[in-house]
Amino acid sequence: MIGKIFITRSGYDPELGKHVKDPYLGANPTLGACRPDVRRQLNEGDHIFVISGKIPEAHQYVMGGFEIDAKIPALDAYKQFPDLRLRQREDGQLTGNIIVNDQGSQHSLDDHNSFDRRIENYVVGRNLLALDQPNEILRGRNETLNVLQEIMHKKGSSPVEVVGRWGSRLQEDQIYHLREWLKTIKGIPN
Repeated sequence: MIGKIFITRSGYDPELGKHVKDPYLGANPTLGACRPDVRRQLNEGDHIFVISGKIPEAHQYVMGGFEIDAKIPALDAYKQFPDLRLRQREDGQLTGNIIVNDQGSQHSLDDHNSFDRRIENYVVGRNLLALDQPNEILRGRNETLNVLQEIMHKKGSSPVEVVGRWGSRLQEDQIYHLREWLKTIKGIPN
């Protein structure tokens, strides 16, 4: 078992910034269009953790993490998760991380390059631990940097200085430590 921790794009923060459409940290956690490198490297039983993007108003925090249950083609995801299909919200932001249409072609709202690489290895997760309540998010913001420094054995003044611009690979003990910390914040007994 290995894992990966990475930072979403600057400005993406589910509480104070832009809507985070990928990964989806809800009832069926998924990673579908972003980070094809991570999706390619990891397998069933491995773990993914995501840190909010940098915003000027608040500290970044580990938004959550999950275990990989399966990797499927994007067209299968289109059929299995209709609520995660790419679409525009009322505020104009995009939501959904399935970037194919019903024919398996690139969705008209998806304007990224390398479509073929981005539709491989749609990750379906299980055992989600997400900080989604205001009190959990506040505690996450206050503790994330110290926890990352402890887990990664590296000093830094921000998450990017600790985990790097492209993220970091995690070993089993680091995954366990992150999950236990998230459980503590959520009040889940060990």
